[in-house]
Amino acid sequence: MAVLLRDITLGQFFPGNSLLHKTDPRYKIIIAMVYIVSLFLAKGVLSYALVLVFTFAMIIFSGIPLRIVVRGFKALMFIIAFTAILNIFWTKGENLIFEYKFIKIYAEGVTYAVFMILRLLCLLTGSSVLISYTTSPIALTYGIEKLLAPLNLIKVPVHEFSMMMTIALRFIPTLIEETDKIMSAQKARGADFTSGGIIKRAKALIPILIPLFVSAFRRADELAVAMECRCYNGGKGRSKMTKLKTKPLDIIMLLVFSAFTAGIILLNGITLF
Repeated sequence: MAVLLRDITLGQFFPGNSLLHKTDPRYKIIIAMVYIVSLFLAKGVLSYALVLVFTFAMIIFSGIPLRIVVRGFKALMFIIAFTAILNIFWTKGENLIFEYKFIKIYAEGVTYAVFMILRLLCLLTGSSVLISYTTSPIALTYGIEKLLAPLNLIKVPVHEFSMMMTIALRFIPTLIEETDKIMSAQKARGADFTSGGIIKRAKALIPILIPLFVSAFRRADELAVAMECRCYNGGKGRSKMTKLKTKPLDIIMLLVFSAFTAGIILLNGITLF
């Protein structure tokens, strides 16, 4: 379990000088939404092939090492495998390929399971590359705040909401590291987290959860004190160190992702057989 915790890369930012790093955070949030919508529009073999090629190209142009991206899959392999099994055994179809007593597996179920796995992997990869890997927490806060700025007209605390989301995303790696340290300390004291049934394993997690909650509240209190010492009082009257301005690169990136969505729609109407 400790190895899986160290493999989680969600929320981590990797500084770089790639095209995605240089893209305006507002546009990155928009193109991330376009990318996610495109994944759910994909239906056939050709459209999913385009998704894989485009996602792989996105990793290359981001400058993020492939091993880091792959390492992030390990913590979610159980969820992905569980989803695939459900689709294989519960999806009905016309082409029966295996039958044993009450177990029936159809070709449509296997195909749908493969597509579902590819969709989950690409969803995790694309959103991580666009949002967390190539966007600093401060830039992400600016982007969310600017996109939600019209909600200020109806008295929605956009700045506070953006700050809250960014802080939560930023502290995911910190809490994971803290959990790993607590587990290592408990193992050194003889704790066992791998043997026994589900109930025994759940009880074994109590010595981890209690100090983890205490540590999380302590960090939250320290952060609140630090923000108060710096006279933080929300977004009212605050200036920005960096002014977000639309660049030609931002428009080009938006057009590229729009073309990707159009390609998915076009390929959905083409069948191989």
